[in-house]
Amino acid sequence: MPKHTQEEHCTDYMNVTHETTCWGCGLRILLSSTSSIFKCGWCGAITNRNQSQRKPDSKWFHRWRCLRDRFFVVVVILFMLIVICAGVWAVYPTVFSISYFCGVFHCSITAILSIITFSSFFLAAFRHAGRSANVEWGRYPIVGQGGLENYTFCLYCRKPKCPRTHHCRSCRTCVFDMDHHCPFIGNCVGAANHRSFIAFLVSIIISCTYVAIMTTYAAYHIWPPLEISMRYNHQHAVTVLKMVVTALARSVLLLPLRGFVLIYLAFASLSVEIGIFVLLWQQLCLIYEGNTYINSLSFENNIDVGRGCHNLLCFFGCPYLAYRILLGSANAIKFQQRLSSKLL
Repeated sequence: MPKHTQEEHCTDYMNVTHETTCWGCGLRILLSSTSSIFKCGWCGAITNRNQSQRKPDSKWFHRWRCLRDRFFVVVVILFMLIVICAGVWAVYPTVFSISYFCGVFHCSITAILSIITFSSFFLAAFRHAGRSANVEWGRYPIVGQGGLENYTFCLYCRKPKCPRTHHCRSCRTCVFDMDHHCPFIGNCVGAANHRSFIAFLVSIIISCTYVAIMTTYAAYHIWPPLEISMRYNHQHAVTVLKMVVTALARSVLLLPLRGFVLIYLAFASLSVEIGIFVLLWQQLCLIYEGNTYINSLSFENNIDVGRGCHNLLCFFGCPYLAYRILLGSANAIKFQQRLSSKLL
């Protein structure tokens, strides 16, 4: 290569490179000026210079989100209490009229479902969603080689953020394995309370199903008889339908207060059950894929463990015997080794 060409090449190289400091270990890094995201070759920390353009949230923004979350939490608690108290008050006369044993059995089922629902709700709402591990950072002698592998820096918490960790602007903290922030529990859904959140959804579906069945049964027994006059044996279907609707409308006016409460509880429980079932199905699909909702949107900090039933078994903490029964001995061992290697 000619001498002047080498000099031009060196001059161009020096113009497009510059020195910067790694936030993880404090070592100097030589990189291209166009690189907005780079990784340290010693500690493995990832730096994103675009994050410096973000503005910190104002105090009013945080206060508004706190008030919103508290409002939704109060609404959820009041709704559960109303359904339980109104359901017991509206159903118990019909159930105890059948037999004393049926009444006691109904009260026992109601108490068990209520305890499970409230317990799972409070565990999901008032438990930290998942704390990120504290690691040493900032200086070269302290941080070893690969000590901050794939770590990023959180500008809000001003500390390292491990893979699969996201900062929640509502909770103002970093959450490990964060799925989403749920305003109805006033908390994030992360590694520490994800099981409790799933248990809460399952308990709501079971409880709403039980409420819908019992309120429909009680409403059927207290509903006034329908007065339909059939003057002719052969009438048009539309005419018969109009007569039935008219009779139902007249009978509704004769319903006592208990009947209106039963109708409200039946429709409310069915509506809530449908919405919660859709959310539960989405959550189970993401768990089956070994992913979270936030990671499914951004694909950042994603650990690919493969999709399959083994993810559900791992999520719910099933014993190793369940792995061997459902997956087979060889597949269970391979999955345990693969998951351990991914998390190391």
